[in-house]
Amino acid sequence: MASPLRSLVYDDSRYQKSFQLFLERSSEHQCMQDFIHNILPDILASIGDGKSHLNVIGVGSGAGEIDLEMFSELRLKHPGVTVDNEVVEPSSQQLHSYKVLVSQKLGLDYITFNWNKMTASEFEEQWKAKKITKKADFIHMIQMLYYVKDPGATISFFQSLLDKNGKLLIILVSGESGWGKLWQKYRNQLCNSELSQCVTTGDIKSILDSKGVSYKSYELPSQMDITECFTEGDEKGELLLDFLTEVLDFNKVAPPELKTGVLELLRHPDCSVQSEGKVIFNNNLGVIVIDSLN
Repeated sequence: MASPLRSLVYDDSRYQKSFQLFLERSSEHQCMQDFIHNILPDILASIGDGKSHLNVIGVGSGAGEIDLEMFSELRLKHPGVTVDNEVVEPSSQQLHSYKVLVSQKLGLDYITFNWNKMTASEFEEQWKAKKITKKADFIHMIQMLYYVKDPGATISFFQSLLDKNGKLLIILVSGESGWGKLWQKYRNQLCNSELSQCVTTGDIKSILDSKGVSYKSYELPSQMDITECFTEGDEKGELLLDFLTEVLDFNKVAPPELKTGVLELLRHPDCSVQSEGKVIFNNNLGVIVIDSLN
């Protein structure tokens, strides 16, 4: 029997709304910024090998804020370089926001932006069809490997594009996060594998280990206030529940036992801590950095 649960990604405007709320309620961007300004500079210092021009690919770049933060660090480590930046992003809304951001920000004239309104797999198809031989010095995939059919194959393709000393940066939810626990228990009911994978850095490490690919990894502590999820009929709580489960209108359409089970697990110490009347979900992220094949 077909599941009555529809994936949130089918409704782009509700997805964007719940995503914005998630950013407001979580320390997601803050913990990424801490990583970008404290750890990433050393990673970026080792790319390029003295070249005056660098090729960068952002896969699932969203609205571009994180990309531009990374570019500011890249600029500090490689002053005077020019950059060719392939932006790969399927959401027209996000791509538009990125373009607006670029038009408003001064000092980006050293970067050439190539806009690709497409998914990672469409980009891969196009790249292969055009027999492009250009190599990349830095590729980043931030919070996007959920939306590819085969994360391992996607990683292999993009790793194959890395130039000597190139780096592939992956950020996903940590296997130790509340997401990891939620997916461990409810993967089959919640994950529409046609559209998205419930994949954590734990899963990615297993894939890389099985292929003998070496990598470095980091844990980024992050949290999210999900208190509103437990107030029946709370509009923001319902949006957050949609985001957490990736199910459109989860509160209205989920079978009662699934809804009860998910809410119980979200409150459980495995996923959250309760503090001063708030329920604070473990939103930890994991970072994986992979070198070029050669």
